[in-house]
Amino acid sequence: MSDVQQINSGDANGIGVRQGSKMAAGMTRRDLLASGGAIMGGAVFGAEAFAQQPADTLATKQTWPGRTFGDGLLKGKVAVITGAARGIGRSIAVDMAANGADIVGLDICAKITPEQAYAVANKEDLDETGRLVKQHGRQFMEVVGDVRDIAFLRATAAQVQQRFGHIDIVVANAATQRFKPLIEMEDWEWNDVINNNLNGTANTIRAFAPALVKNGGGRIIVLSSMQGKHGSKNMASYSASKWGIIGLMKSAALELGKDKITVNALIPGLVDTPLTHNEARWSALIGEVTANENPPKNPTEQEAYDTRAPHVPLKVGWLKPEDLAPAAVFLASDLAAMVTGATYDVTGGDNANNQS
Repeated sequence: MSDVQQINSGDANGIGVRQGSKMAAGMTRRDLLASGGAIMGGAVFGAEAFAQQPADTLATKQTWPGRTFGDGLLKGKVAVITGAARGIGRSIAVDMAANGADIVGLDICAKITPEQAYAVANKEDLDETGRLVKQHGRQFMEVVGDVRDIAFLRATAAQVQQRFGHIDIVVANAATQRFKPLIEMEDWEWNDVINNNLNGTANTIRAFAPALVKNGGGRIIVLSSMQGKHGSKNMASYSASKWGIIGLMKSAALELGKDKITVNALIPGLVDTPLTHNEARWSALIGEVTANENPPKNPTEQEAYDTRAPHVPLKVGWLKPEDLAPAAVFLASDLAAMVTGATYDVTGGDNANNQS
């Protein structure tokens, strides 16, 4: 397995898992692991392998209906979400639709850099997000493009304004990561992460915030990470970009408050995406938890989960993308009208061990 791992957050939940036996009806991977069950065969890497797996054996297949938290908390709102093809972006899109919002789903649907180790999000993934949104009777505008291109984002903002007449919510979620020691990282590897994560988030705000100002207010939610609050071995560029996003968010909150726009950062803990669902990341995870400089090279998912869960207050090895969505719906709603410049942690309790 390559020592270099990379993933676009729009690809989250994009890797299929071979199972020794089917899970009980309604049981998630996390439920199975917590109950002592096992998922056999390991991860299936690559788009071709992913496509070969029957739909009912994909433990990461997202079929949740979306949760409604009130009587249409986001009714009549239009939400723009980047990295919407899979994972956290998709889960936020579906839950916002369940709460009454029409959705603009934007994703690159392609590799972000020349070297990408996992199956990337594609047009079919974005189509599936649209299908799930439409199940809730909401409109879905599909947009394929790159958040590093601010001219594209500004053109998209104009198109959304023309179609819907207003933009109320912006969720800057699209991101990528390189898993490699800092001094071994090539220039392009560092730059691609910073350009996509930090500059892409800034571009998203700069392109869509004028529409919120014109609309008389709105909500901006950026996705940072617990790794934006502390250092991360072999993930310096990712931590730096996510730390920068927090500073960007606080600065934008100061500037846009006069326009009745709130700006907040959603802080995920460890989330079960292709980035974490692989042997290299499981090995690093065991090393982090046990302070072992030489963790097992090929641990199983069960071993990684069991090693980490006891150290998390809520006793989960990791979260699911849909665990983040309720917090995003809250921050986008009128209930959070007085919340701005804040980091909102959804970590299973990991943040209890962090001083920031």
